[in-house]
Amino acid sequence: MKRRISGLETKSLPITQRMVKDAYRNVKSNKGSAGVDQVSLEEYQQDLSNNLYKLWNRLTSGSYFPPSVRAVSIPKSNGKRRKLGIPTVSDRIAQQVLKNYLEPRLESAFHENSYGYRPLKSAHQAVEQVRLNVRSHA
Repeated sequence: MKRRISGLETKSLPITQRMVKDAYRNVKSNKGSAGVDQVSLEEYQQDLSNNLYKLWNRLTSGSYFPPSVRAVSIPKSNGKRRKLGIPTVSDRIAQQVLKNYLEPRLESAFHENSYGYRPLKSAHQAVEQVRLNVRSHA
């Protein structure tokens, strides 16, 4: 199915029920709190088949829209506080489906010295690479 958005033609992602189940397993292993709907992982599991089917149906039909994120204030090491957004269980699963689909396809497009938000890459590795680059060009 093709869709038009602001003059752009897009294609739907081939989201399978298996992809949704695999994403659920990832989310379950990470645990986490309930979102704005106050539905915990344990409550979500009580009607798991139906919940995953509804999510899959919305994702494949293009009718999925993420709900608001619950804001929680958490302490920082300097004594101040920062806001942390907690999505609903369904939204975490939807995000995981997309991550699992897109990440392997986009990974090859990144430069080897690109470190932001990439698997097995860290800010410490980025700083080390900068240090090595500076030494080799000094």
